[in-house]
Formats: sequence, C-alpha cells, structure tokens
Amino acid sequence: MAEVTSTLNLLSSDNPVFCCYCFWAGLLVLKMLLMTLLTAARRFSKKSFVNPEDLALSKAAEVSFQDPDVERVRRAHRNDLENILPYLLIALAYITTGPNAIVARLLFCIVAISRIFHTAIYAFRPVPQPSRSIAFFVPFFITLYMTFCVIVKMAKYV
Repeated sequence: MAEVTSTLNLLSSDNPVFCCYCFWAGLLVLKMLLMTLLTAARRFSKKSFVNPEDLALSKAAEVSFQDPDVERVRRAHRNDLENILPYLLIALAYITTGPNAIVARLLFCIVAISRIFHTAIYAFRPVPQPSRSIAFFVPFFITLYMTFCVIVKMAKYV
C-alpha cells in the first residue's frame, strides 16, 4: 500500500517533476493541435481538398492529394502523432520510477524543444539535413532511454 501511495504522490502537483512534465506535455499537445489548423490553412490557401464536399468551400475544380506544401505539413503532423504520443505515455510512466528531478526536467525540456524545432524545420522552413534528423533523433533516443528506465524499474513487479 505504501508503494501505491508513493506513486500517487509522484503524479501530483506536489511533485515538481510531474508539474514540469505537464507543462511541456501541454505545449506539445497544443503544437499538435495547431498542426491540424495549419494543415487546414494550407489546404485552403492551395485549394487542395481531399473530399468532394469540400470543393464547395473554394473555387477548386477537383479533389487533390498531391500538393507538395500540404503534404509536407501533413507528414510533419503524422510524424508528431507517431512520436509525441508514445513519448507522452512513456514519460508519464518514467515519472513513476522516481527519476532524478534535474535529469527528468531537462529531458522533458529537450524533447519538447526538439519536437518544436522538428516541426519548424519540416513544415515551415525546410533546411538542409542533418537538421531535421537531429531534431528527430534527440527526442527519439530520450524516449528510448525513458522506456528502458521504466522497463528496468517495473520488471520486478511482473
């Protein structure tokens, strides 16, 4: 029972690590939601709609799946969904392992800033590689590290 109470305390506003996670997680979720609006804005500006009923909203003559600017934003958004969502889940579990507060807070910050840069590089201002790769792999390896920490710490309960 003491371990359950201890874990619940880790997931409360009394824990600065949890509060830091909530802040950066909130920014990442907001960024993903804004990517939805950016995709819609690109579709309207390029008159590139994928559903026939949406053609009435514009002077577009036909359905289009091929606009490179729209597709670039969509790929950036999909990359967010494929990477940020697993990170949010494992980072929450990572908090329950009782990590070093400075390390955990630094990792949360690095992941969020890297993912924001990844979006900026990918969707808005394509820059030469390896910029996008670095912005992708830094949070990817942090997520792997957190996953490893969770598995090692929680293996004793299996």
